Amino acid sequence: MPIKIPEKLPAFDTLKNENIFVMTENRAIHQDIRPLEIVILNLMPDKIATETQLLRLLSNTPLQINIVLLRMISHDHKNVSEKYLQTFYQSFPEIVHRKFDGLIITGAPVETLNFEEVDYWEELKEVMEWSKTNVFSSLHICWGSQAGLYFHYGINKYKVSKKIFGVFQHTVVENNSPLVRGFDDLFWVPHSRHTEIKREDIEPIKDLFILAESKEAGVYLIEKKGGRQVFVTGHPEYDPENLKREYHRDIKKGMDVDIPVHYFPQDDPMKDPVVRWRSHAYLLFNNWLNYCVYQETPYKLENIQ
Repeated sequence: MPIKIPEKLPAFDTLKNENIFVMTENRAIHQDIRPLEIVILNLMPDKIATETQLLRLLSNTPLQINIVLLRMISHDHKNVSEKYLQTFYQSFPEIVHRKFDGLIITGAPVETLNFEEVDYWEELKEVMEWSKTNVFSSLHICWGSQAGLYFHYGINKYKVSKKIFGVFQHTVVENNSPLVRGFDDLFWVPHSRHTEIKREDIEPIKDLFILAESKEAGVYLIEKKGGRQVFVTGHPEYDPENLKREYHRDIKKGMDVDIPVHYFPQDDPMKDPVVRWRSHAYLLFNNWLNYCVYQETPYKLENIQ
């Protein structure tokens, strides 16, 4: 959240130059405040785990947030009952008339398919097109980021020879965006994917900025100028056991899968994982909510365009 200080205080310019959000008394007086309206398009098979992870991160803020959970009606959900979906989720036709401050599009285990082969691709395209005029800022996670970059900018994904699986070290490469305020020089993020987005495909697009990346896992954080679209190629929302569950699931299937890197102590899957990414996850979501959504979205939702 911003700090309100006198504009002539010596620290004002120093903090502003450090990309710290300081607010003048005049702006503070004229701020309008209301609850944020956030819609989560949950594409993950384990709906309950993903809901919990995202809501945990979104709740770590003094802002009041109203949440709508969204599902794809063109997909047969096998890991959750229809009753559960009917009780807690809405379909796109039910919300298409509304406007939201923020949209989160999660990952999905479909990355080895071409986008057009995904059974709900046409419906997802409708949501992403709708988001251009009905959502102030959209946050795309893992496959959701690949889908968003492909739909909005024609950037395709590429299969990697070895699954990017584990917790990887990252650095900030562009620190002018408020989205990376407070990031450590080195920070850790989980990844679990068979595909990647290439830097050279992003760089020619003048509206996109690469903010953070990893030598091992590649491009991580991409922002459209102005913060209306944010793309995160990893899984900062993952809970401590996520990669462990994925590893043992694949082992039981008889798959040839490597132990997730930088995750188990001494690479021993019998030991409890070490969580290195929790503080980064909270900071990323706080920054997105505050700087990309709360500080910029219109007070009247109907003015979003």
